[in-house]
This record gives sequence, C-alpha cells and structure tokens, in this order.
Amino acid sequence: MKKLLDVLSGLVGQAFADCGYDSSYGKVTVSNRPDLCEFQCNGALAAAKAYRKAPIKIASEVVERLTGKTDQAETKPVWQEASAVPPGFINLKLDAGFLAGWLGQMAADEKLGCDTEEKPQTMVIDYGGPNVAKPLHIGHLRSAIIGESIKRICRFMGNHVIGDVHLGDWGLQMGLIMQAVKEEHPELPYFDPDFSGDYPEEAPFTIGELEQIYPAASARAKEDEEFSRRAHDTTYQFQNGDRGLRALWQHIIRVSVADLKENYRRLNVDFDVWYGESDAQPFIPDMVERMKKEGYAHESQGALIVDVAEETDTKEVPPCILVKSDGATLYATTDLATIVQRVREFDPDAIIYLTDKRQEMHFTQVFRVSRKTGLVDDHVKLVHIGFGTMNGKDGKPFKTRSGGVMRLEYLIGEIEDAVYNRIMENRTMEEAEARQTAAVVGLAALKYGDLSNQASKDYVFDIERFSSFEGNTGPYILYTIVRIKSILAKYRANFGEEAESRAASEAAILPAAGEAEHQLQLCLAQFAETIDVAYHELAPHKICQYVYELSNAFNQFYHGTKILAEENEERRESYIRLITLTRQVLETGIDLLGFSAPDRM
Repeated sequence: MKKLLDVLSGLVGQAFADCGYDSSYGKVTVSNRPDLCEFQCNGALAAAKAYRKAPIKIASEVVERLTGKTDQAETKPVWQEASAVPPGFINLKLDAGFLAGWLGQMAADEKLGCDTEEKPQTMVIDYGGPNVAKPLHIGHLRSAIIGESIKRICRFMGNHVIGDVHLGDWGLQMGLIMQAVKEEHPELPYFDPDFSGDYPEEAPFTIGELEQIYPAASARAKEDEEFSRRAHDTTYQFQNGDRGLRALWQHIIRVSVADLKENYRRLNVDFDVWYGESDAQPFIPDMVERMKKEGYAHESQGALIVDVAEETDTKEVPPCILVKSDGATLYATTDLATIVQRVREFDPDAIIYLTDKRQEMHFTQVFRVSRKTGLVDDHVKLVHIGFGTMNGKDGKPFKTRSGGVMRLEYLIGEIEDAVYNRIMENRTMEEAEARQTAAVVGLAALKYGDLSNQASKDYVFDIERFSSFEGNTGPYILYTIVRIKSILAKYRANFGEEAESRAASEAAILPAAGEAEHQLQLCLAQFAETIDVAYHELAPHKICQYVYELSNAFNQFYHGTKILAEENEERRESYIRLITLTRQVLETGIDLLGFSAPDRM
C-alpha cells in the first residue's frame, strides 16, 4: 500500500504536468500551519524560477486543475478544499470520503499501510555492550533501549536483523578476577598446571560474589603494583590459551550471561547472538598481517598504525592504532576483527552501532580503516548512533543519592514503585494485580521517557514526570490504549462477541461526522509516513511523538463523542472499527518502542 503523501504528491504532480510543468514540483507535505490547511505544496515557488512565471499564477493553474475547474481536468473526490495563497503556496484539505476510504484500506492491510523493503537487507545491530562479571547499571540503559527499538523498527520494515550484545569478555577485567580468585582459593584445579582431569561443572562463585570480586580487585590493582602486575600476567596467560584459566573464564561467562539475560528480560530486550570481544580474537592475526603486507599499516614509534586522516577533515583525525608498542591490541583492533567476523558470518548490508556519543572519533577511525583496507564492500553501510547522557535534575549524570552509579535493577524497581503508588492511590485493583501492572507501566515510563528524546541529546531523568498518567509520557499512551480496550469490552458486553468482532474487522469506516473524528482519522492516515521516517532516520523519537499526538486525537474524539450510545447502528459500528484501528496503530507503535500495554490501569 502506497503512503498517503506519495499518493497526494502523485496527484498534485500530475496536475503540475497537465499544466505544462515538471511533475516533481508536486511534492506534498503535512502542513506546518494546521490552522490553515492539512497539507501543502510549495512547488510553485521553485517552479517560478525555472519557468520565469509568477508563483501565484502557477499555483492558481494547478489548483484549478485539482478542483476540476478546467474542461480538461478529471474531477477526483480527493480534495475538500484546494487553494492558491500568495506568494504561491497550495493549501490542501482532504475530502472526508476519500480519507475514510483510505483508512478502510489501511485497516485491511496487515502492516497497517506501511510498505516494507522491496529488497530486504541483512542488518547487524551492535547494542548493549556490557562487561561480564559486572552488574548492569544506568550507563547501559540507553544503548539497550534505543538499540532494541531500532532493531524492531528495521525488522518491522522487512529486513533480516541480527541483534548482537557484544560482550566485554576479553580484557584486563578477566585477569583481575582470575588473580583475585587464585589468591583467595589457590587450591582450585584451575590454577594447578599439572591438573589433567575434567574441571568442575559448577562455578566456584555466584553472580553476587563475582560482582563483588571485580570491583575489589580493580581497586586493589590501583594501589598494589605487584598485584596489578600479577593480574596482567594472568590476563596474558588466559588470552594465550592457558587451559585452567580458560575453564575458569567459561564459568565467568556462563554465570554473568545468565544474570545479564534476566536483567535484559526485565527491560524487554533480547539479542539474537551473544558474541563478545573474545569471538573476534581469532580473526586478528590474519587481519593485521594482511594490512601490513598490503601496505595499509606501518610502524610509528613502535606501534602499528593505519593513517585515516582525509584532506576534507575539519578537525584532526588521529591514526588508528592496531598494535601498541608492547604488542597489545586495542578496542579498535577488536572492533575491526569483529567486522571481519560479521562479514564472513552474516554478509550484512549494514552494521549499526549504539554507544555513547563520546566514542564518535573511535568509530570514525574504525569505519575509515574498514573502507580503506577493504574489510567491507562499498555497499555496506557502517553507522554509529551516538547517544547523549541521562542526567539528574541537577543537569549532571544521574547518580544514586550517595553519589554512586545506580544498578539498573534498582532504577527499574524505583520507577515500578512510583507507578505502583499512583495505581494504589486510585484503589482500582488488588495489590498483586497492581504490582503486575506497575511492572508493565513502569517499563513504558522508563523506555518512553528515554526514547521520546532525540538519541544524540542529553536528557533529564525525572521519575515523577515519567510515571505521570498525564502529559507526554508512556503511562499516558498506555492509559489511552486501556481506555479503548474498555470501550470495546463494553461494546462486546452490550451487543455480543459476534457483533463486536464483526464491527471491529468488517464495518466500513464512514466519513467523519465531526471535527474531532476528522482529526483522529487524519492522524491515523499519517502512520505509514511516521514509520518510514523513523526507519530511514533510525529515530524512535519520531514514533513517540506520533503515538502521543494520536493519543491526544483519540481522547479528544472520545470526550466529544457518544460512541456506545450512538443510535445509528452503521455509525456506531464505524466508530468501533475506527477505535479498533486506533488501538492497533498504538499497540504497533509501542511494540516498536519495546513495551506493551496492560488490560487495566
């Protein structure tokens, strides 16, 4: 199904062509002055320069063609109003019958009018990025939330999308943990070079113990040089294949990943593959050797580097270091090897990364090396989405009351408690149901509060505002969906399940009987454009803005319309079909954002 703006642009473009002008001038956009018109076309202003004619005259000719005021024009019941306005704008308002018919087609379409990719792409989305043996904290929130939404949007548009958590599982933190365990429990077989049997299946630590071991070892290494040296040696031994340390490492991975999966489950975030930095290591030697052999990499002050600066750079872009002078590799080396791995395993058309925007230079270097050395073909898109920070009300990065970095599970708990308290204020449900509902609504509050901001911008995390049932918040969107569910349930109770099913899926959507209904229909018709823009711009905040506007349009319609009390059966069934479509659009929108609605609030 074509998008509404494409259809309207085609009609106006044809009118331009019929008047002797190029059809490309007929592009129609949503009006930026909704008090004057619904849609507009500014093509006459551009055409005036090309055809050396007054723009108002061109606009008037096109309007006459659109409204059927010339002998040659074929009258189409599309426009309720089309007018030429100085200096040359074309203002447009849709015919109510055309709009209702459009919504009928949209309601019958499986994708609600959204066009999917004609040639689906294979896309890898790298988001999450937690380190094993560490609990998720609020610094991991934005990558998980934004990445999950972008994955869902790209998948909804018909692409084959692979979400990769990309674990930090190879660096010094592994050596620090292993050395700390060794010094606490030297009797374990992992540290016995003569041990040749099978290592224990059960890990020698719990996730709680593991999460205490790392920060203690990290702090000790900063004060105890000898311990730090031993940890570095252990890291080297582990990375070079020590059998016992590798077995201990597998325990760390299993225990950590099980906990990470549970925490991501609470965020309604899931990954298709759980690869880490370790999975890229086998690709590094051949990759580095090829770059040296083909002249891309050269030594500088003992390090192996690739120059990536370009003449058009407006700021310095340092060389990308592959191997340090001491022989160690860096994050850039691992990220480049990960690209090699992904190309071989998935043959992607696009690789998208979600990280803090402060890593922008890192990805500039990695992408340029990938292009320059041929790790990826020219058709492969490499995209870095750098997000801003989540700040407290003081404008500084969000912290706990004691000034520490808050664990993600505590943050989720706080916002669930805030929603629970609001629910219990109304006393509409029992405590157990209220807790379950608070978990669903709390997640919406958390995710919507983040996603409603443009990813690159910093934003203020305000639990009180995010958990409000009013205003531009997740709970408000859910409350609107729950209200529609309630109306449909009452209709089913009054007229029977069969009648409700028939009205919700078969009834014709009639031309709007009033302005509020017309505005609701108009907003619904713009769903496909919204998803298309959000997809091509990788911008979930566009969907947030849309579902908020649609919720407002529905609630204005609801407050001004007697839906169930409507005496005309055809009109009443039309209302049911219309609000069912509204529910489907809202539920599709919030699913793309990564949360769902409860049955009651």
